[in-house]
Amino acid sequence: MDMSVFDLFKIGIGPSSSHTVGPMVAARRFLVEYGCLDEVVGVEAALYGSLALTGVGHATDKAVILGLMGETPQDVSPDAVDAKLAAIEAAGEIALLGTHAVPFTAATGLLWHKSESLPEHPNGMRFTLKLADGARVDKVYYSIGGGFIREAGEVPVPAAAGAQPVFPFDTMEQLLAHGVASSLSIPEMLRANECVRRSDDELNQGLDRIWHVMRDCIAHGLETTGKLPGGLDVKRRAAKLWRQAQDAKASDNRANDLPHDAVHLVSLYAMAVNEENAAGGRVVTAPTNGAAGIIPAVLRYYAEDCRPSDPVGGVRRFMLTAAAIGMLCKRNASISGAEVGCQGEVGVACAMAAAGLVAALGGSNEQIENAAEIGIEHHLGMTCDPIGGLVQIPCIERNGMGAVKAITAASLALNGDGTHFVSLDEVIETMRQTGADMQDKYKETSLGGLAVHVITVNHAAC
Repeated sequence: MDMSVFDLFKIGIGPSSSHTVGPMVAARRFLVEYGCLDEVVGVEAALYGSLALTGVGHATDKAVILGLMGETPQDVSPDAVDAKLAAIEAAGEIALLGTHAVPFTAATGLLWHKSESLPEHPNGMRFTLKLADGARVDKVYYSIGGGFIREAGEVPVPAAAGAQPVFPFDTMEQLLAHGVASSLSIPEMLRANECVRRSDDELNQGLDRIWHVMRDCIAHGLETTGKLPGGLDVKRRAAKLWRQAQDAKASDNRANDLPHDAVHLVSLYAMAVNEENAAGGRVVTAPTNGAAGIIPAVLRYYAEDCRPSDPVGGVRRFMLTAAAIGMLCKRNASISGAEVGCQGEVGVACAMAAAGLVAALGGSNEQIENAAEIGIEHHLGMTCDPIGGLVQIPCIERNGMGAVKAITAASLALNGDGTHFVSLDEVIETMRQTGADMQDKYKETSLGGLAVHVITVNHAAC
């Protein structure tokens, strides 16, 4: 396994890891790899398949332009994006990597091929540079989910001889076998693998930074009201519901308290994150933006409601374990909604959160595996059918539900002995096959499911 925990958890902006973060990274990489821009007189970006069909709703156009400017998802200020784009449109030119100006407008520089897909993945894009001598230079990239990108025909480079993981694994079966042989837990083995690349202090600082951004995202979402952008006029709900919950808690009359109130708050944490994501705010890809609320919500539940004796260490164990599950899902199936539907996003995030919670609470490796399996199994077949191509309906509520399912899966696993009928490896393979069998219209194209029926009903009512 050549992935790191920081590949699965990346700081970026909304609303989509595959449609926003990936294209921004690809656009910038294209220019950086080309090198000298002195002879460049024009630039063009062509988007294909799912990127073209739902790209406007997912801010792919904005992401590509920002990437061409040299911006990165982790560093660009969400509040400055609109002003940067407006300046380009007003000037009719873009400064490539912030240094070399060429003529450009979104209307002429972005091409949308909605009826055509490139061969290696539904999320394909082609960047072209026009040179002063009339020549053209182009490259094709694919956004393969979770902010990961791949150049057409690119073969992954094996890890250097001196950077091999201490506990190499491509399946959960292998990871469990390492645990038996070493008597180490899954988070301990993941820590050993990470420390081949970085010091223990660097790892801890990185994990703490990710958790800090997640916490800030929840907090901002719980205090921000208004409508989400995109034209559906979806109102933010998390802040209002959060205020109602806090008012009820502060009341002297606790007769209205219900046993499920704590679970209700977990849903609000997840929804707050995904409202921030839908608004293009700062989020952590976990493992995608469309499912970014589940892990932060369950982490906050652990830190605040589970009364941990070592909350800092528990959060770190949670994240390392969650990353291991995400690595297995990405390697052996997919975390791209355009490739396998929402089972690969919300389903995988649920599995990651369930496994992480079990690890943080001291569960065994077998219980961790059981929790992850439950998390995916009960999302098998979930389609990706965003209304209007926006990461709003049903995505925001799905994160709330996914967080609750993750806690339920962890509880079931912790109350068992780790033995169960379906293995995690088997359910990941089932997810892969289910995604392959799923019709394309249910895979982030907005051509089927809720995306069609709700819009049809609304139009009929007008």
